[in-house]
Amino acid sequence: MSRSNAPCRHLLAALATAFLTAHAASAPGNPSAADAVPDPVALGRSVASFCANCHGAAGISKYPDVPNLAGQNPAYLLRQVDAFASGKRQSEFMNGLMKVLSSAERQGLAAYYATLNVVPTNTHPGPGVAEGARAFAKICARCHGDDALGDDEHPRLAGQQAEYLRINMQRYYRPTKVRFYAPMTAAMSQLGQDNMEAVVQYLSSLNTH
Repeated sequence: MSRSNAPCRHLLAALATAFLTAHAASAPGNPSAADAVPDPVALGRSVASFCANCHGAAGISKYPDVPNLAGQNPAYLLRQVDAFASGKRQSEFMNGLMKVLSSAERQGLAAYYATLNVVPTNTHPGPGVAEGARAFAKICARCHGDDALGDDEHPRLAGQQAEYLRINMQRYYRPTKVRFYAPMTAAMSQLGQDNMEAVVQYLSSLNTH
């Protein structure tokens, strides 16, 4: 998938379903994708009310410090929810919630959220957007893509909640045992605190589908 061009929703839905059914088929004890997750998107839709209280019914968060899930890459999102379920990624709230869901339900959530349209959270971007775009292109695009759409390994950042971006950029800038990823710490050190707000304004204003 090209990082510079966002796929339309129906194509992304098909790709999400294909990935997740393949993932299910390769999991131990699952004889076939069809047996494990016959329709991941439909299953995810039925389970999504479980997450809507925080992440919103359409995957657009109700809270500034909670991430949007709409349009997120399904492979990336599935790894995160699985990490919460296993405890590999720590969050007292999310760990408990994800443990309640079955593996198939977590796969379905990832597939479902990938099909939803992204609505930019920052509809009145400040004057630093152009500067933020330049900084993003120089430091962040090599992983997150030219349009901040991410890929299977890296999250989509386009249209994300501004406050969520601020919080996590700072977490990587000053890493702890709870949140440590060396490439992000290196990138945030290169970016520097003075440039972070401009990048936040740029990313939260992107209207890339």
